[in-house]
Order: sequence, then C-alpha cells, then structure tokens
Amino acid sequence: MSDVRAATEADIAELVRLRALMFADLGGAWGTPPAGDDWRDHCAAELARQLRGDAMRILIVDGDTGLAASGVGVIDRRLPSPYNPDGRVGHVFGVVTDPAHRGRGHARAVMERLLAWFEDSGVRRVDLNASPDGMPLYRGLGFAEHPDPTLSLKR
Repeated sequence: MSDVRAATEADIAELVRLRALMFADLGGAWGTPPAGDDWRDHCAAELARQLRGDAMRILIVDGDTGLAASGVGVIDRRLPSPYNPDGRVGHVFGVVTDPAHRGRGHARAVMERLLAWFEDSGVRRVDLNASPDGMPLYRGLGFAEHPDPTLSLKR
C-alpha cells in the first residue's frame, strides 16, 4: 500500500518536476506551449504560497530518489443551487505518477485520500479533468460524465 502524506515546501522542486512530466505525457493535447520554462518558477512560487495556506490539499507519495506521485485538491466556492445547497465544489487536478513508479496504486491512494478530505469537509460534488490514461482509475472511483459540458477560452 502507498504511504500518502501532505506535501511540504521541501517537496516543491519534485512537485514541479512531476507537473512537467504530466504535461509531457499529454503530448501537446492542450496545444503548443509558449517557449521557455518561466512557468516552472511561477509554479514553484505558487506551490510555496499554497502550502502555507489551507485552501489547497497537495498529497504525495515518496519514491526511492524523489516523489513517486502527487495530486492536488481544491474547494471552490460557487453560488448555492438546488443540486448543491452550500455551493462548494471540489476539484482534483495534477494527479501524476512518475513513470518508474506506475502500476503500483500510488495514484489511487492519492485519490482516495483526496476524496476522503472532500468528504470530511462536507463537499458533495468533486470534478476533475482526466487524461485518457487516468480515465479507468477515475471511473473505478465513481466519477462519471457531468451533464454540463466543459468549455475553455484561451487568451
């Protein structure tokens, strides 16, 4: 079983490395990124800021020489509705496992802990965007298509 723990500031460089692996695995599915690696510095700074707060849960699994896996959860505040009376919606993103550690249940362990955090927080709905490789895991955890389509505007 994977030992999942909360990330600390000492994990930031590895979290950025895993995030870069995730985008490399997507193979340009989001289009061609701008040249340069400035985003890495911005990501490291934002991770440091978020790790000092309580709005984001960043969970990791340690590997032999670095992080094996990570995942991030946030709770968004939206207007209440008949379907979601308190208006809070969980969102999972950045679930990634280092290629050398795949197939060992690390992503599942991270997801299960994130889902427990949402449940303990009273969040009734959790959304995520899934890569084709992650789809079987998420479906196995009970995720299904939502009737609202997701559209994005890139500027």
